[in-house]
Amino acid sequence: MEQLIVFGTLIGALALFIHGRLRYDVVAMLALLVVTITGVIPQDEAFAGFGHPAVITVAGVLVASRGLVNAGVVVVISRWIARAGNSPMMQVIALTPVVVVSSAFMNNVGALALLMPTTIRIARRSGTSPSLLLMPLAFGSLLGGLITLIGTPPNIIIASFRESATGEPFRMFDFTPVGLGIALAGSVFLALIGWRLVPQRQSKGSREELFDIEAYTTEVHVSDASPLVGKRLNEFKNDIDIVVSALLRNKQPIPFPSPYEIIRADDILIVEAGPVELSELIDTYKLDLVGRASEEQLETSEVSIVEAIVTPQSQIINRTPRSLNLRQRYRVNLLAVSRKGERVKARLSKTRFQAGDVLLLQAYSDALPDVLAALGCLPLAERAIKLAKPRRLAMTVALFAGALILAATGVLPIAVAIVSAAVAMILLGIISLKEAYDSIDWPVIVLLGAMIPVGSALELSGGAQTITDGLLAVGRQAPPVVALAIILIGTMTLSDLINNAAAAVLVAPIALHVAEGLGVSSDPFLMAVAIGASCAFLTPIGHQSNTLVMGPGGYHFGDYWRVGLPLEILIVAVALPLLLIFWPL
Repeated sequence: MEQLIVFGTLIGALALFIHGRLRYDVVAMLALLVVTITGVIPQDEAFAGFGHPAVITVAGVLVASRGLVNAGVVVVISRWIARAGNSPMMQVIALTPVVVVSSAFMNNVGALALLMPTTIRIARRSGTSPSLLLMPLAFGSLLGGLITLIGTPPNIIIASFRESATGEPFRMFDFTPVGLGIALAGSVFLALIGWRLVPQRQSKGSREELFDIEAYTTEVHVSDASPLVGKRLNEFKNDIDIVVSALLRNKQPIPFPSPYEIIRADDILIVEAGPVELSELIDTYKLDLVGRASEEQLETSEVSIVEAIVTPQSQIINRTPRSLNLRQRYRVNLLAVSRKGERVKARLSKTRFQAGDVLLLQAYSDALPDVLAALGCLPLAERAIKLAKPRRLAMTVALFAGALILAATGVLPIAVAIVSAAVAMILLGIISLKEAYDSIDWPVIVLLGAMIPVGSALELSGGAQTITDGLLAVGRQAPPVVALAIILIGTMTLSDLINNAAAAVLVAPIALHVAEGLGVSSDPFLMAVAIGASCAFLTPIGHQSNTLVMGPGGYHFGDYWRVGLPLEILIVAVALPLLLIFWPL
């Protein structure tokens, strides 16, 4: 009965993961509650996963990664990328090693996010479609995570499974021999062949071409007879879908005016509106059409327009600008939305944001970092906002390197070493407490804390053994390497559909049982799970890095397999012999 409950729960969770309507952390909590309430796992152990060393380590790595960002480490490493030539192949050759090395030692999504503005700038400067560069960049960030213990959460999870099974976890650089070989092979493939397989979306070459603000920005004159005279700006916008992004008064521009600004006769309002909304505005409020406005009127030294991408963790996903009350609550104007490389022409106020959308926002320059953080968006324009804050670079690198050395030599457990470095960065002022908490990817933490007990339920109920028996029925008729390949490919396929950490949690106990049933070492099987969980190249939903580039690259769902399928075949071909060499059966 318990097995039926666990399998039913996992099938339901898998369906919800793939459907995507509920966020993966919510799905994980639902699965945890089901196996707890039904008694599959003891109720007093339901939330033990949140104190698991793997969860603590992931949180510590995210905070330490923010310290590296603040110190400007990635900026220093990536400066030479800007010198890449105009050839897409040379640009991919310049970009891929940087993102691979960066994501080996810091959060791979963070490394990708830091390099995206540089990548887009290079593409626009050279006239290259961003689609040719962004998918290789995202895939490179996944490959880099294979190299070290802290490169990606699945590696940390697998290390904890090994400790539970053998008493010894995988160390910091135990992943390097196989992971580095795969990363090198994958990088060469992406640089020589992979980028050629990417659909070349005719993405616009600049922000101005992509959003074409001037086609939607109009000057309207407020006459003495207009009922708007004497009213505040926020008194007439609710019924008409427009944005007042600036106004001219006595020939003096007032960009980003307050919603409480009193409208006067002879004011010229600069409004963002479609043809239908503009006609309705003029007729309703007896305004005179002056002509098209220029984008320069919307920016000053104090007010900026910035492109920002909606991250997969953003709280604004599935919500509309009207429900969020962007202007009043966040003091930001939404000027346009781009989705899959094309401007959204529907009514902005009723557009539901999706992960990967590119937003064109107008706000006060000094408030942009806080605004984007609150919205869960990342800037794509380097000139508008600088994420890196170069300071105490040597001290930050020394702290991080010291933690890695202590963990690699076994002096301290990885969780203690990394958290110590993170706390030291806070005490030394390299990162603030707010930045530390903001840097933690809480949905991933909840996912891990919930799925670890669910994985235990799979084992406690005998479900893992049932799956193992089916695999062994095949594996005993063939060499053990066949079972190893099945585990690798199966994990890889699963991670294309669900979060990679969840895939690692679910497959790791099965891998341990298979190794035990075959009478061989469990190490290559656990390593195969770690590799498979981090090689989600077929879909945009398998990993956050894939989702993050979907909007700016103008990709469609089916574009990923064109590069991802040959890359995954290559990884299987390279990984299996490397596993047998460095982790013999």
